[in-house]
Amino acid sequence: MTACITGWAHSKFGKHEDETVESLIVGVASQAMEHAGVEPQDVDEIVLGHFNAGFSRQDFTASLVLQADDRLRFKPATRVENACATGSAAIHQGMNSIKAGKARNVLVVGVEQMTKTPGPEIGENLKKASYLPEDGDIPAGFAGVFGQIAHAYFQRHGDQSDALAMLAAKNHKNGVGNPYAQMRKDLGYEFCRNESEKNPFVAGPLKRTDCSLVSDGAAAIMLTDLETAMHAPRAVMFRAAEHVQDFLPMSKRDILLFEGCEEGWKRAFKSAGVALDDLSFVETHDCFTIAELIEYEAMGLAKRGEGGALAMSGETAKDGRLPVNPSGGLKAKGHPIGATGVSMHALTAMQLCGEAGDIQVDGATLGGIFNMGGAAVANYVSIMERVR
Repeated sequence: MTACITGWAHSKFGKHEDETVESLIVGVASQAMEHAGVEPQDVDEIVLGHFNAGFSRQDFTASLVLQADDRLRFKPATRVENACATGSAAIHQGMNSIKAGKARNVLVVGVEQMTKTPGPEIGENLKKASYLPEDGDIPAGFAGVFGQIAHAYFQRHGDQSDALAMLAAKNHKNGVGNPYAQMRKDLGYEFCRNESEKNPFVAGPLKRTDCSLVSDGAAAIMLTDLETAMHAPRAVMFRAAEHVQDFLPMSKRDILLFEGCEEGWKRAFKSAGVALDDLSFVETHDCFTIAELIEYEAMGLAKRGEGGALAMSGETAKDGRLPVNPSGGLKAKGHPIGATGVSMHALTAMQLCGEAGDIQVDGATLGGIFNMGGAAVANYVSIMERVR
C-alpha cells in the first residue's frame, strides 16, 4: 500500500452544546497537523467527511477546515459522503490522491453534530440512509430498520436476546477506559438484558442498550505517502483498504448475510496476505448490537447462525481470542455519523502505536476495521500495521 497514518486527533464524543460543526472541525484539524509534525503549508489536500442530511444548517463545509490555519488557504478541499461510512469514504479519497501521486500529505477530517436536532428529526435524517421507497414508513427511524433485521434473524436462528445483551455489556465495559467515549459506564449484562424504564424496547427486539448513541464529535488523521512517512515520528500503514458497495434495497439481497461485509473482508485478507487469525483486534460497526453479531459471521469469526454463541463465549472480549471493539465501539463511544470512520482508524492507529491508554490491547500488531454505511450497503474494510 502507498499510504500511512502519521498523526491523529480525536474530540470527545457526546453532547456539545457550546460547539459548532466549524469549531469541532477546527479543533481536530489543528491537533492532527501538530501530532503528525506536518506544517499547514505542507498539506497537499483536504478531505472532509460530513454526512449532515439535515443535522447542520451549514451544508457547504469543506472549506471550514481552512479555518484551522490561514496557511491552508487555496488547498484543494472536498467534502464526501457515504452514509455512516462517510469517514472511511473520506479516507479512501485521500488515499487515492496519494496513490495517484497528486499528494504526499492529505488531511482527513470527519465530523457530525447531531444533538442540536430535535429527536423526531434525528430519526428522519438517519432514515435517509435506507431505501425510502420501501423503508420510508418504518416506525422508529433507522432503529426500525435494524429492528426488522433483528426480528428476521430471530425467526431464522432463534431468540438472540442473551447474545445482544452480552454484546452491549462488553462494549460498555470496554468504553469505560476510552477518554473519547460518550458513555463511560459499565452497565452490566443484567441491565442490558432486561427491559426497564431506563432500558425500554425501541424497535422490534432491540432495546435502548442495543442502539448506538446520537452524538456530536470529530476526528482527524494525517495520511502520508510511504516514502515520506518513513521520516515521521510514527507511521501506521494500510496493509489493505477495500470498499464494497451493495444494493440499497434490502429486498434485493438476503439482509441477514451482510454479503458486502463478507466480500470486503475476503478482499482485504487477500490484499494484505493475512488471515483472520493474524489480527490482534477488530473495530467493527456496531450501530446496533445485531449488526455486530451478523458481522462476526460475515468476517468468518463464526459460522452462519452462530454469531450469538460466539458473543456468549467471551472470545471477543478485550482479553479474549480476538478482541472486538476494545474502544467500546459505537455503543459506548457514540456515533457522530461523519466522524465514525475516521475515529475507527485513529483509534486503531493508537492501538498499533501502543498509545491507546486504558483500552490498549496487549501486543497489538495488526488491526482490522469494518465501517458500514446503511444496512450493509457501503462496506469499508481496512487492515493496518505499524511500520514506524
